[in-house]
Amino acid sequence: MPNTKIIILDDDPTGSQTVHSCLLLTRWDVATLKTALLDEAPLFFVLTNTRGMDAARAADITREVCRNLKVALDEVVSEGRLMNPLFISRSDSTLRGHYPVETDVMAEELGPFDAHFLVPAFFEGGRITRDGVHYLMVDGEPVPTSETEFAKDSVFGYSTSYLPDYVEEKTRGRIASRQVERFFLPCVRGDALPRLLGLKDNVCCVVDAEVQADLNHFARQIKAAAKRGKRFLFRSAASLITALAGLPPQPVPAERMAEYVRNGKPGAVVVGSHVKKSTAQLAELLKQPGMAPIEIDVGRLPAERTTLVEAACRESARAHALGQTPVIYTSRGERQFASQAERLAFGEAVSATLMDIVRGLPPTLGFLISKGGITSNDTLSSGLALPASRVLGQVLAGCSVVRCPYDHPRYPGMPVVIFPGNVGDDAALATVWRRLARPDLSPAEQLAA
Repeated sequence: MPNTKIIILDDDPTGSQTVHSCLLLTRWDVATLKTALLDEAPLFFVLTNTRGMDAARAADITREVCRNLKVALDEVVSEGRLMNPLFISRSDSTLRGHYPVETDVMAEELGPFDAHFLVPAFFEGGRITRDGVHYLMVDGEPVPTSETEFAKDSVFGYSTSYLPDYVEEKTRGRIASRQVERFFLPCVRGDALPRLLGLKDNVCCVVDAEVQADLNHFARQIKAAAKRGKRFLFRSAASLITALAGLPPQPVPAERMAEYVRNGKPGAVVVGSHVKKSTAQLAELLKQPGMAPIEIDVGRLPAERTTLVEAACRESARAHALGQTPVIYTSRGERQFASQAERLAFGEAVSATLMDIVRGLPPTLGFLISKGGITSNDTLSSGLALPASRVLGQVLAGCSVVRCPYDHPRYPGMPVVIFPGNVGDDAALATVWRRLARPDLSPAEQLAA
């Protein structure tokens, strides 16, 4: 019986926000990919970070991963291990990202596929799809994502939340809205298998989902079709991954994740995301006891990078020695740029500065919280230089925790929270910090907890 392995190319590191016990790879050489293919977990993520790149670079990286994957898969099969891979292009649940660039490359390199599915629902983040329209739940009310700040993104903006029209807009008419197969709720919740078996020629499909049970049921039918020879590609948010993986509950519940904190020591928080939600969450965090705010004035970059890094590291060390939590954050607000290239280059300069700071944080940190998708990717791949890490679970809905290996040269065994920019209510960042720092306990109680 072939071993089904779910392989996710993730355009930032937040797609693991609903699963646990799997590997996150920040490198994709054949040997590393082969290790992940042979791992016991039914899925793994390749963190490409392509959302922080221009379209051409995103295509190149995606192609490189796919070609190495083909070699790794061939080697595994040649060694007698039958493999039935399912491929997912994981991206943002608010429709930002390089679609159709990444799915086009995956289809060219890993196909042919009978269909590719857009499944952006992410229930932990309040994203649902109904009658082909994608919504963000705001105070209990569905708001079309095209009416939110995410649709105005200077790189990935869009004008419609109706997914067939979104496909036509993003493919510039190559796939017309009328050509898109629509899997509305009655079909998703019913018997979709005959339709799935009839798909061919990499037809584009959009999928409704309002609750996790919708995707759980749909995933079972997807797997049934795959067993009968159908090959599908997915462009999805995290909730479909939950449905396909079918994992049991995580080993340590969210409320008890302070168990992973090193030696009961205070942690640190790094905030790169500048969306309104992140700014509101940062404001609530800074109201908590023992915070040491350290603002990085991005207007001084790149000229004063060294000065900013050295000052932030000094202030962080001083705060940590006093038992406080250094909170390193970029100055708020989204800057305007003359071109997409200038915006991406500036973002890379900001992230590089933050990673210099991460590398210089006190080695006795108990934990690290990284706020923002691109910030988190760079924290794992550059700041901590982790070729791979394993997901422990979620400390809050949508917020994964990974752990540095015990042989890490600076932060052995340190838990790291991957906190997306657009997840949680205003109190979410403070909630995560409290769950790890346990400020209600005395130092002696923290060590005993």
